[in-house]
Amino acid sequence: MSGNGSGQQDVDIDLGGLFRAVWDRRVKVLLATACVAALAFGAAKMIAPDFQSETRVLIESREPEFSGSNQNAQTGSDRVFDESGILSQVQVLRSADLIKQVARNMKLYELKEFDPSADPSAVSDLMVMLGLRKNPLEMPPEERVLKEFTSKLQVYQVEKSRVIAIAFTSKDRQLAAAIPNEMAKVFLSVQSGAKLDTNSEASRWLEPEIANLREKVREAEAKVAAYRSSSDLLPTGETTNFATRQLTDISTELTRVRGERANAEARAEGVRAALASGRDADTIADVVSSPMIQRLKETEANLQGQVADLSTTLLDGHPRLKALKSQVEGIRAQIRSETRKILSSLENEAQVGALREQQLTQQLNALKAKSAQAGEEEVGLRALEREATAQRQLLETYLARYREATSRTVENATPADARVISSAVVPTGASFPKVMPITIVAALATFLLSCIIIMLGELFSGRALRPVSAGTERRPAPSRPAIAAVAAADAGDDKPVISSELNDAIDLPPLVPLVAAEAEDVVKAPDGETAEPDFSIEAVADHLRENEVRIAISVSPGGDEGSTATVMLARLIAEEERKVVLIDLTGSACPTRLMARSAQLPGITNLLAGEVPFTETIHADRFSDAHIIPQGDADPRTAMRGIERLQMIIDALTNAYDLVLVECGPADEGAVDKIARRGDAEIILSAPSVSDERIVEVLTGFGEAGYRDIVLMTGRGETGPDYTDRDAA
Repeated sequence: MSGNGSGQQDVDIDLGGLFRAVWDRRVKVLLATACVAALAFGAAKMIAPDFQSETRVLIESREPEFSGSNQNAQTGSDRVFDESGILSQVQVLRSADLIKQVARNMKLYELKEFDPSADPSAVSDLMVMLGLRKNPLEMPPEERVLKEFTSKLQVYQVEKSRVIAIAFTSKDRQLAAAIPNEMAKVFLSVQSGAKLDTNSEASRWLEPEIANLREKVREAEAKVAAYRSSSDLLPTGETTNFATRQLTDISTELTRVRGERANAEARAEGVRAALASGRDADTIADVVSSPMIQRLKETEANLQGQVADLSTTLLDGHPRLKALKSQVEGIRAQIRSETRKILSSLENEAQVGALREQQLTQQLNALKAKSAQAGEEEVGLRALEREATAQRQLLETYLARYREATSRTVENATPADARVISSAVVPTGASFPKVMPITIVAALATFLLSCIIIMLGELFSGRALRPVSAGTERRPAPSRPAIAAVAAADAGDDKPVISSELNDAIDLPPLVPLVAAEAEDVVKAPDGETAEPDFSIEAVADHLRENEVRIAISVSPGGDEGSTATVMLARLIAEEERKVVLIDLTGSACPTRLMARSAQLPGITNLLAGEVPFTETIHADRFSDAHIIPQGDADPRTAMRGIERLQMIIDALTNAYDLVLVECGPADEGAVDKIARRGDAEIILSAPSVSDERIVEVLTGFGEAGYRDIVLMTGRGETGPDYTDRDAA
């Protein structure tokens, strides 16, 4: 806490003082805790215990296995098993009728626990007389029992299951187990009775309906038979009528006759063409297959053989040769005559086929007309048959349901769609009160409340508040780096002044005498004497760590030597297990060469130009746990157009890193102004091997720009000589 007025002093909460105040009063705190714990223990022991037991019921289909409609009924019974169906069964168990049935079965109205208002106390009678309370005796006893029963009952669905739990709380442990079991028994009985009533009602309704349907089926089948007889639609045992069947048979026969006729005509034409052209009859299949032709051919072959044998010994004019040749000619004439007979036979066969085809065509035309008429009449027949089939199917369905319903009207033939999977047992321990948990909770609550009361008293009394000095924060450790305190000069002097201690440390002649306000910036030793300023890299690292600096901007007027010292600073901080990232904003890319694995990696210029995503610009150092955002290879002019994004990038990095170190190279105060917010960033002047005059010149420039505290890092100090990077060469 702090005050804003000129006369008020900033204060802070002394946490150590708060805990000391509690410790000083530890006896009272422990005594109060013990007293409250004892009271809670005694009160819990005095309360009459309540006992709770639970029965669990599984909701499932329990259709008889012999039922023929089990498959059809399964779809309807599935409605009982959905979420709303289970919740409906829960409401049935909570229903007043079921609870009243349980109360009557167990005679709960005779127990005082379920009707406490039957014997009211004097206080209750007084409140009724004053009109502050309604007389409970005005309610019927059954309603009073119902109200008390409901307050002790818990019925709920077990999560993600078809199980319903029935829990009951009672002063009597025997009753706590008996009531849930009785409720489950009554519930199963109610369900079974409901199914029995349903089957009985179904049987009574189906009896007249079945009788009516039987009469309708008889009338429909009689109409079908009468219409079939009047329309001459004789059944053929198939889906077609008699006329259609005849039409099909004649069409098939006509196709066969036409094929035979065409075949006979083709064969006759072949024989005719062979005779006309004088070809040998042996090339015709019908002639060759004739038995007569075959015998004549055999005779001709024998005669030809004899002529050939005699021609070797006799002359052509010999009477015997002439006789044989004459017989051969006769045989050939018989063959030609037989061939003509075969041709005549084929022509006759073709003519018979043509006559048969003509007759079949006439019959086909007559049957077409008859079939068309039969088709029109069959439309009416099919309508009557559909009506008769529908009535018959409905009758069969009703008969099946009637048989099933009558078979389930017998007692115990319709089991309930539920079964008990866990019966309630007599509880061994009380459900309330839990003595030890109540005692422990009361003790802890008393202890915490006592501590809070003591702390609040200390805060409101002001004893837990301590003053905070309003001056410049002192840096008592002698190993911290010297701060170049660049302060404004006295009124009328435009030239900035620098601490004389700093001038002595860097062997500079004093520029302006040190003013009194700047004496606080001189680093003091623990014994009160002035300590030698330390400008080493280690001292700067300790300063950044101890002050928990999140953003540091390094300016290196000496060029790459200062950038190398900044790289060494980043690695030293990383060795202290702090997460550090270095941003290379130098023109020479010295940090990139020292830390990055390649000079072509994407870096800050690519990020400012919007060429790559944020994560692709962060790379690991080669020799430490530090990270680096290298210079990059984007066009510097394009990158400078997005320089306003640099501050957002630095802010984003502070969320992931303990320290964001920006190396600017030999930049001036104007360039630093573009990337640093006053008061948020620590300015480091990395100046190893830089002349004192140059250091004073840079400090003067930053002082004129409004920067007051600048950390000087030259690499020289009490810890040793200047450091060189391991790979600076």
